[in-house]
Amino acid sequence: MGSNAGVDLGSPERQLLAEMPLHAITSVHGEAGLRERLEIEIAGFPRAGRERARQALGLASRLHATDRRQREPYVSHLLRVAIRIISHYRVYDPDVACAALLHDAVEDHASDLALGGGGHREALAVLAGRFGDRVADLVAAVTNPPYQVGRDEHAQYRDHVAASLAANPWARVIKASDFTDNAVGLIYTTGPRLHRLAGKYAPLVPVLRELILRPDTPLDDDVKERIAGQLDGAAARFAALWHGPDPEAADT
Repeated sequence: MGSNAGVDLGSPERQLLAEMPLHAITSVHGEAGLRERLEIEIAGFPRAGRERARQALGLASRLHATDRRQREPYVSHLLRVAIRIISHYRVYDPDVACAALLHDAVEDHASDLALGGGGHREALAVLAGRFGDRVADLVAAVTNPPYQVGRDEHAQYRDHVAASLAANPWARVIKASDFTDNAVGLIYTTGPRLHRLAGKYAPLVPVLRELILRPDTPLDDDVKERIAGQLDGAAARFAALWHGPDPEAADT
């Protein structure tokens, strides 16, 4: 993606940044541009909420410092997930923003977060102590448990997502943004990984679509419909990829 070096976000460019599509910001300005866009989006939070969001981003940045996602720092994904929730979904809730920034912290870096080498429970306790029980509960709801030996990983992932999101309407908001970013990110993926990810995500689309459209999902109706439309588009792309030839099976 684009370089972070030499980004000059003066007033006119900052105004443009506030309206740019998130992947355009990523391409043109990189992580620095996404960080600036987040600052624009949280400007309407109470002062304490802004500071908590910055602290969540700081923690996420440290935990994921060496992580990469295709051609970009992993934190760019976390930033887009949080920004989309505020800007596109019109959710102005500091707890949800913090949970969005930290949504992969426990799943990917539980031992680092818990310091003493603990697991998910200990890592979630750290988040609860720093950001409150609600943030920790939201992160827990979108954190995949360790895979069970002998179970299909994709099936376990879908079962967990369906059950967890059914019980936690606010977690659906985070998962919808995460899923949208993952689906868009497939255009930068090549080789056997592309086929595997399509197989992982495609069966989840109708599940997530139904959950988002439920009356208790805390989003405005037009936002729900927009997400449903995006999921429909993703379903078509996944179907083309998933039911195509498996590159890993070509030589078998």
